[in-house]
Amino acid sequence: MSLVNLPGLRDMIEEISQRHNLPKSAVQEALREALLKGYERYRRSQSLDRHQFHDDYFNNFEVELDTEEEGFRVLATKTIVETVSNSDRDISLEDVQKVAAEAQLGDEVVLDVTPDQKEFGRMAAIQTKQVLLQKLRDQQRKLIQEEFQDLENTVLQARVLRFERQAVIMAVQSAFGQPEVEAELPKREQLPNDNYRANATFKVYLKKVREGSHRGPQLIVSRAAAGLVVELFTVEVPEIEEEVVRIVAVSREANPPSRHVGPRTKIAVDTLERDVDPVGACIGARGSRIQAVVNELRGEKIDVIRWSPDPATYIANALSPARVDKVILVNPDERQALVLVAEDQLSLAIGKEGQNVRLAARLTGWKIDIKDIASYKTETEQQPEPVTADASDQ
Repeated sequence: MSLVNLPGLRDMIEEISQRHNLPKSAVQEALREALLKGYERYRRSQSLDRHQFHDDYFNNFEVELDTEEEGFRVLATKTIVETVSNSDRDISLEDVQKVAAEAQLGDEVVLDVTPDQKEFGRMAAIQTKQVLLQKLRDQQRKLIQEEFQDLENTVLQARVLRFERQAVIMAVQSAFGQPEVEAELPKREQLPNDNYRANATFKVYLKKVREGSHRGPQLIVSRAAAGLVVELFTVEVPEIEEEVVRIVAVSREANPPSRHVGPRTKIAVDTLERDVDPVGACIGARGSRIQAVVNELRGEKIDVIRWSPDPATYIANALSPARVDKVILVNPDERQALVLVAEDQLSLAIGKEGQNVRLAARLTGWKIDIKDIASYKTETEQQPEPVTADASDQ
């Protein structure tokens, strides 16, 4: 079989593998694709007067690397036919039976179609070099997708590299083959309390791995996602990891509509174990567990509340730290509730610029109206009693 020599092929694969941090198999795949592209260009240059080379014309061709002999071959898979209409795809039964008497029509054979070393070798080297870099980038993107798709919705350690427009470009660490990969932290996913200086480290939530060919980072990470809070608590609270305590719901306002209001999260927890306090487990001794999460989120306020299957109890808990006197389920079908609190608890229940009640509503899924109980009693007392008419008066 003919061979186009590529002196130093083995060393080249080793060097590219180390420089681009790719496994040798990925480098070889990229090299085969690049050499095949070089062959395609060579064939086109040899047949300028022909127009049969459509985009998928060379789909039945492949390149075989020979690292021992340091070279490559071009192979074509052809179908055995009675009458050849396209010599790149077909071969006659008569020609095949000269070397393989058992061949039959419709069978496929793989043939060496490597061009002459002199006429093809130099052009292949020139054409391949520029294609190889693109193929290597494609291989890296493919590996990143494969490695990080399993890590979506988990927390990774990240280091600030640089800034592009309003986004922060970070290097994230993986337990896989890539030691560091670039990720984008968009403006909307950043926290107002974070200081994104160069080389600063943060825990980030891997929100999405972009598919296909993209310029720039493929990983989209977040510091504002509710999932980050869940993952941080899972790390800090063994009972959550062991499924003794479960997180039922989370509502987070990482970027409040007003700069006068800080980030805040409410998290509802529950347990099936009678002797376990799910709220206490999340807070920890002297607040150690919740404080670790708060520190990672740069001082974000976090309310851990007990979930309840009873909507009224759940709503009252969700408005913590305010003390609730009464919850009236005004319209259960429309999930509307009226909450009554003492006058001195009203502002606390509503929260600064409505943040507390807004988060409680998201957490419970109920529309919540809050009134102080004294005003509510006055209003109800002043309402006129309904006039009723007896049928005998007609």
